[in-house]
Amino acid sequence: MFENDKVELTFLLDVLVYMSAFLVLILGVAVLYVIIIYIADVTQTKHAIRRNYPVVGRLRYFFEHLGQFFRQYFFAMDREELPFNRAERSWVYRAAKDLDNTVAFGSTRNMHNEGSILFVNCPFPVLGEDAAKVGEVTVGEYCENPYVTNSLFNISAMSFGAISRPAVLALSNGAYQAGCWMNTGEGGLTPYHLKGGCDIVFQIGTAKYGVRDEQGKLSDEKLREVAAHEQVRMFEIKLSQGAKPGKGGILPGGKVTAEIAAIRGIPEGEDSISPNRHIDIKCIDDLLDMIERVRTVTGKPTGFKCVIGAYGWLDELFEAINKRGIESAPDFITIDSATGGSGAAPMSLIDYVGLPISESLPMVADLLIKYNLKQRIRLIASGKLITPGEVGWALCVGADFVVTARGFMFALGCIQALQCNKNTCPTGITTHNRKLQKGLEPIGKAIRVSNYCRNMVHEVGVIAHSVGVTEPRKFNRTHARIVLDNGRSVPLEELYRMPATRAAVSCSPDKENIS
Repeated sequence: MFENDKVELTFLLDVLVYMSAFLVLILGVAVLYVIIIYIADVTQTKHAIRRNYPVVGRLRYFFEHLGQFFRQYFFAMDREELPFNRAERSWVYRAAKDLDNTVAFGSTRNMHNEGSILFVNCPFPVLGEDAAKVGEVTVGEYCENPYVTNSLFNISAMSFGAISRPAVLALSNGAYQAGCWMNTGEGGLTPYHLKGGCDIVFQIGTAKYGVRDEQGKLSDEKLREVAAHEQVRMFEIKLSQGAKPGKGGILPGGKVTAEIAAIRGIPEGEDSISPNRHIDIKCIDDLLDMIERVRTVTGKPTGFKCVIGAYGWLDELFEAINKRGIESAPDFITIDSATGGSGAAPMSLIDYVGLPISESLPMVADLLIKYNLKQRIRLIASGKLITPGEVGWALCVGADFVVTARGFMFALGCIQALQCNKNTCPTGITTHNRKLQKGLEPIGKAIRVSNYCRNMVHEVGVIAHSVGVTEPRKFNRTHARIVLDNGRSVPLEELYRMPATRAAVSCSPDKENIS
């Protein structure tokens, strides 16, 4: 028995010796690594902090990276954070999960902040039994195949590439369940868009992905192939987008997989950079010609998407339409807000270029009325409209439809990690890393997409009934007020009065510089 105890003691001592040796080895490697980092820091000349404070100076980047998450979860108030605050995200999360969205003890929203929207409740609101279903709208009455829909709130452009395969599948299935449409974004039509069975808006970007020939030009044959799918209801020509007005789409090479490269017709692993405009659209006449070409070839409603900056060109556009004939008009115009987006974009464009939707949407709506085109051209509003109040505001000032991308990303589980431009999205939405995509289960997330859309329409309807109209499409500018810089509010109809004259600012490029 004593011999057995001796053997066990010897074994334990051997284990301790090996563990000690292993720990010494690990410590030695760590020390060696620190020495290498120290030498690298003191000898480099690019970073003053690292040169003056070797090794320790590197912690600055670590804490800077963690700072955004600490602010998001611990320090920021519910209404403080940008681009979307916690209160906005929480509403979307609850709506997507179909949870109770009532709150207690009053609003945390400061109603005196400049720009706050206040809906004016009616003394005799609409009773439940008098409420009406959302009305149908016809888009493209002069088309061979007009699109008739009662969908109010829809999924904005997010291309396969910018978002992942399971994200596209979840959105497609969710859109079908909710009865709304889904925009493909500029990355082309994929089996994942079609699989859910929803209505689809095919976006034609400046690189013509999905409908381009071998030279990168628009192909009528490819247009017919896309239009042959019954689910494809409309075509949207993208002139610009909120994330980067004045610059084409950016898909980093790390996200250009073999599948995406094949769909887009580009090299695998290389950055996918679209031109900053359509090379075949250099003036208003070219734009109207392109719209007519796509509409004639496909037989389906065709419009365009843009961020409004210079606006004199809109007068020129609408005058040209009336001169050509009302049938030549785009069937719809999507107005995007210059407040960023889900895609990769230079900060200089996100922060400084273009008009926000709060200014551009009522401007365009007024111009359509001025030129007697409001019933002919449907107006689609896009840009940070993710809550019922924002959607209701857009309908009040003239939108026929509202679309959002980031709202539906939150419905999919986005936590605003700000990794959209990388391949490291922790929720699997904007990454093509299969390990990270495992967290996004399409069937369950599709239900959340559907819930978000349905609850949005319901809540906008609740506001509509409160102001005295039977359904949201009957909103107008008398139904809401907006807070000015002095803390007092004025009716939308008073704030958004179209000026008698506008500067005729042409935005046609210099033809001499066009190759």
